Amino acid sequence: MDNPAASPLARLDWALVQAFLAVAETGSLSGAAKRLGSSQPTLGRQISLLEASLGLTLFTRHPRGLSLSEEGARLRPAAERMQAAMRDIALTAAGRDTRLQGTVRITASEVVSHHILPPIIAQIRQQEPGIQVVLLPSDSTENLLYREADIALRMYRSTQLDIITRHIGDLRIGVYAAKSYLERRGHPRSAEDLLTHDLIGYERSDLIVRGMQAAGFTIAREAFQTRCDDQNTYWQLLRAGCGIGFSQSGVAEADPQVEQIDLGFAIPPLPLWLAAHQAMRATPRIARVWKLLEAGLAPHVTAPRSA
Repeated sequence: MDNPAASPLARLDWALVQAFLAVAETGSLSGAAKRLGSSQPTLGRQISLLEASLGLTLFTRHPRGLSLSEEGARLRPAAERMQAAMRDIALTAAGRDTRLQGTVRITASEVVSHHILPPIIAQIRQQEPGIQVVLLPSDSTENLLYREADIALRMYRSTQLDIITRHIGDLRIGVYAAKSYLERRGHPRSAEDLLTHDLIGYERSDLIVRGMQAAGFTIAREAFQTRCDDQNTYWQLLRAGCGIGFSQSGVAEADPQVEQIDLGFAIPPLPLWLAAHQAMRATPRIARVWKLLEAGLAPHVTAPRSA
């Protein structure tokens, strides 16, 4: 009788399945390597080894990358179930760590990461030297379920299952311009005056356009003479005097080169939420950093409008 343990499937390495899923999701070896923090040759060898172990061709090669073959598409749901099981094992094990030390990965928007979090993280490190902090500035969604981050600061409430959230307050938004621009062009005195000035907006995002349209202004993207989607670069364009734009008030009020413009209407604030996976939230180091983040962010937010 054959020994089941001698079957290639019995020795299937999770790293090979992880490589398979990363390539399936990104469509290329380079994209998968970047996601997994590996190298393209390593990913290529892992895919070849998995295909040899299974006796299947899992991907079709083409000039733009790789796409799942028919066999690969049939295998993917089982691989995703394996991934979910491995995730649950990792979360359960990590959630039982009782030490007030180790690494905590925090993700936040680029603006919050650049302008608000550094002094807060400095305080965390002073108070808890046994905790290492990894900051992940990103305007994309980091997946807490897969531990790409332990704590997320988000401008919306997460709807993912098993995620604990807390609305800690709201970030005020205002209209601002560099003093150098206002000295050159003068101050707009009304919302209508604003449309006669140079405006700074976004190129791909329609957030500002939709917000102004909701306030009753008919405006198109082309009305913004300077456009940039990178938030930190946007802020530097405003500071340099390219025109009038929008900013978190806490960021703008800390800059002496910038002045607020009162046009007689309020701009809805951005809600700020803390989020963490429920299996990790009670872990001492996560709970401690969560508490210190709340305290550090308190001066930057107004009271929550709702619990």
